[in-house]
Amino acid sequence: MIFQIFKDWRDNRHEYAKKWNEKSNSKILGYFCTYVPEEILYAAGVLPVRILGSHEPQDVTEPHIFGMFCPFSRDCLAQGLKGRFDYLNGIMIAQSCLHIRQSYSSWEKHVPTQDGFAYYLNMPHKVQSSRSLPFLKAELDLFKDAVEEWVGRKISDKDLERSIDIYNENRRLMRQIYEYRKSENPPLTGEEAMYVTLSSQMVDKEEHNRALLKLIEELEDRELDRDTGTRLMILGSEDDDIDFINMVESVGGTIVIDDHCTGSRYFWNEVVTNGRDLTEAIADRYIKRPACPTKDWEQRLRVPHVMQLAQDYDASGAILIQQKFCDPHELDIPIMQQHFAEKDIPTLILEFDVTIPIGQFRTRVEAFLEMIGEDDLF
Repeated sequence: MIFQIFKDWRDNRHEYAKKWNEKSNSKILGYFCTYVPEEILYAAGVLPVRILGSHEPQDVTEPHIFGMFCPFSRDCLAQGLKGRFDYLNGIMIAQSCLHIRQSYSSWEKHVPTQDGFAYYLNMPHKVQSSRSLPFLKAELDLFKDAVEEWVGRKISDKDLERSIDIYNENRRLMRQIYEYRKSENPPLTGEEAMYVTLSSQMVDKEEHNRALLKLIEELEDRELDRDTGTRLMILGSEDDDIDFINMVESVGGTIVIDDHCTGSRYFWNEVVTNGRDLTEAIADRYIKRPACPTKDWEQRLRVPHVMQLAQDYDASGAILIQQKFCDPHELDIPIMQQHFAEKDIPTLILEFDVTIPIGQFRTRVEAFLEMIGEDDLF
């Protein structure tokens, strides 16, 4: 089954990257935030790899990062301190939340990379400002110069156009696969969709595109030997915990849509060129992508986007994920909960840590699904 490819890529991401480096003899860069403009890196022949945690207990980050920083940021930093990304030639971040910025800074100081390349991209928080586009375009031009100096060659417009085309194809194919989740009986589970999305942030996009095309062929006639059950949306802080998704779908639910940066926010919109300056077009894409709560102000533009997703995918309930101590999402959740209530969509709030109490969460999810089932009777 084609899904095994995506699972293997996600489960063996470090081995994949090392083999890719052996075949291509090119550089690999680890990034901490999905506002990083991967198109520029890929145009230079660099493989961008998302730095994610392992959901394993760890005791190595305490000297470097506050214990009251979110578990996601601590788990990511732990991977570097344990040497699991020792193949990286460099790292970078786009201006993000305080906690993940600290992970980047600690990694830069204490975790060596092959080339020692590190870059902090000044991504504006107030993306709704009219000044955000010219600002980010100028920052991307500086970033492009830095990457050219690092790799030792110029990035041509032809390189950028090819990279944009490959990334846009990946986004279109990912949207097409998500369309299948709208059906009454989706031909893929939320767990399978998560493997597809996570792997897209770890492997060469050309290779990923070929696998997506094969997956679409298989989904045309695929039928699952399971009841869809309660259709759920999941949103909030980063959630790449496969065991949690598996648990939810083992007790009578199916996650049909998500809104987080390890999910749909990563690929939802494309770079639109239309004869424009290419770095400006890339900047425009990242400014207009579905916003992270750190950038969703002064207007709450993500609210109508999220509610439209819930409607389009016919979600009967929503699970709101908050990484422990995640301030941006902690502030976001009450507003999202209010809007879900206005649409008569029940919500369940769960607070995640590095490791997840699956048994405790199973009890809460089962009660949540039972409540939704009772409400459907009236």
